[in-house]
Amino acid sequence: MMLFRPVRENDLDDIIRLASRAGVGMTSLPNDPARLAARIQRSVDTFAGRLPRGQQGFLFVLEDTDLSRAVGVSAIEVAVGLDEPFYNFRLQRTVRASKELGVYKNQELLNLSYDHTGHSELCTLFLDPEYQKNRNGLFLSKARFLFIAAFRELFSPHLFAELRGRSDEQGNSPFWDALGHHFFDIPFADADRLTGTGMKTFIAELMPAYPIYVSLLPENARQAIGEVHANTSPARAILEKEGFSWRGSVDIFDAGPVLEAQTDSIRAVGESQFIPAMRVMAQRAAPIIVANNQFEGFRAVLLTPEENHQCERAALDALEVSETDRVHAVTLNPESRTSWQ
Repeated sequence: MMLFRPVRENDLDDIIRLASRAGVGMTSLPNDPARLAARIQRSVDTFAGRLPRGQQGFLFVLEDTDLSRAVGVSAIEVAVGLDEPFYNFRLQRTVRASKELGVYKNQELLNLSYDHTGHSELCTLFLDPEYQKNRNGLFLSKARFLFIAAFRELFSPHLFAELRGRSDEQGNSPFWDALGHHFFDIPFADADRLTGTGMKTFIAELMPAYPIYVSLLPENARQAIGEVHANTSPARAILEKEGFSWRGSVDIFDAGPVLEAQTDSIRAVGESQFIPAMRVMAQRAAPIIVANNQFEGFRAVLLTPEENHQCERAALDALEVSETDRVHAVTLNPESRTSWQ
């Protein structure tokens, strides 16, 4: 069974293994044991209520219960930019005109912005390639929405996700090579490593503060703006189907898109129901994510119509609930509906 739950300190070895497979550009999952241990501890402290809002971040794992091993991670930052600035480039359009010459020229500019200060962020989504099947990726990403729905007061009205931008198999980013490289004279992989060790603000402060004219960048860098890494395309599709959209913000290093949505308008948040478990078990015409209503003991599982009574019983045990307990539930896919929705 695949179980979605909060990370624990003894998951560190599994998280290190996942980070080693994530590759360049996964800045919130650095291949650094000390930083990963600190990230796990921050999540534990967040659940325990020991951190101020600006430092709070929830880290979850997808556990293969048969092997007692974490095979995927995903996270939510509660409020970015409160302790240190959170930078993005905002893509904007302007018109330069000469009435005398009859020339009107549309230009795109990249402006350094802090638009997402105080907003909640979806991040750190990574699934072991061996488990990228059986709807595991969808489940790992969307189970976070049930946690947000269950504890809505913890999160901001606006939610965003900064996705990994385009880079090649060697980890080279065309956008970084065209822009950031000229200010730091280091490879993108090194800049990415520094970001993963908590130095993003320091690097961002050395970026140009004035608008960047997109037309002055090389063609391959222009094409990379708002595009995602090949491995990130499924994650983008998942979020867009839930109501997220790209509104012009991009990562300052690789120009990956920042997808945004009003939290309450996200499909899996707005359509989730808090109902007795027996109703969910009795009406499963489509795959359904089911979660308990515990905070530190939050658990979620994916139920499919094909599963038998024995599987249902195992799911309830994994959630630590009975048939009469109320659970949070939502269909896995936007196009699916059940009679309790």
